[in-house]
Amino acid sequence: MKVSIICPLYNAEKYIKELYNNIYRQENIEIESLEFILTESSDLTENMLQEIGANYNKISKAEFSHSLIREKAAFLANGEIIVFITQDIKIIGKDWLANLISGIVSGECEASFSRQIGYENHGLERYIREVNYPKESRVVTKDDVEELGIMSFFFSDTSSAIKKSIFESLNGYDGKKLPTNEDMYFAYKLIMNGYRIKYEAESKVIHSHEFSLKQVYSRYKDIGKFFAQNSYLDKYKATKKGKGVLKYVIKRAIEDKNYTIIFDLVTNFATRLVGVQVGKRKKVLKMP
Repeated sequence: MKVSIICPLYNAEKYIKELYNNIYRQENIEIESLEFILTESSDLTENMLQEIGANYNKISKAEFSHSLIREKAAFLANGEIIVFITQDIKIIGKDWLANLISGIVSGECEASFSRQIGYENHGLERYIREVNYPKESRVVTKDDVEELGIMSFFFSDTSSAIKKSIFESLNGYDGKKLPTNEDMYFAYKLIMNGYRIKYEAESKVIHSHEFSLKQVYSRYKDIGKFFAQNSYLDKYKATKKGKGVLKYVIKRAIEDKNYTIIFDLVTNFATRLVGVQVGKRKKVLKMP
């Protein structure tokens, strides 16, 4: 099946060449197109795109939307499978893409996403990713919602694949300008319409961030806005498995004798909680 890859870019000069080369090193795959969507930047990203002969569309900062730019590009793509990636992934191996789409090709699922491995020096985020992106693959269906709760809709377009015909039939992101979590928005539609999502552990990327508390607050305030806009998700609570992240991180920090991580965990999760609550209230205040 032919693949169309879509990747938004912003100030991506330190990523673009390695990302581009690693995509075209992939084996046993037919890449129909690779499209970059470049939000006007202050670095040399555009020069690099021109230098390597990449296909890209340029938009203004005012035009950017996590959901709308992906939706538009996906609807216009010719590939049978749409692959969304972000600029800052480090692709592992020459089989990342073939493994990512294998479940869709075989008919095992309609969408899939990669395993994310955190950078060694990103302690907290690395531990969290060990919980959210385990070594074992799994397929989630509507039958799993009662057991998994909100985690049934866990899906990441950091590195994901969707059968284009399904993306179109579900009308993508419904033309909505979502502040964040566009991947969860679509995952909910997939699962509740009877489709299947595969977490593909054999498709691997390195990806994590070290955010300041200010950045964490801003990020989770946007998540709060998303949940306020999509309040139907409130009935799907975190299960014991979801709540086990805190215990796991503490356990790993003790194993590695990385005790500062425990302090970081407390402040980080407290900041997340405050950000989400503020985001929800601000959205509510704007509603008529």
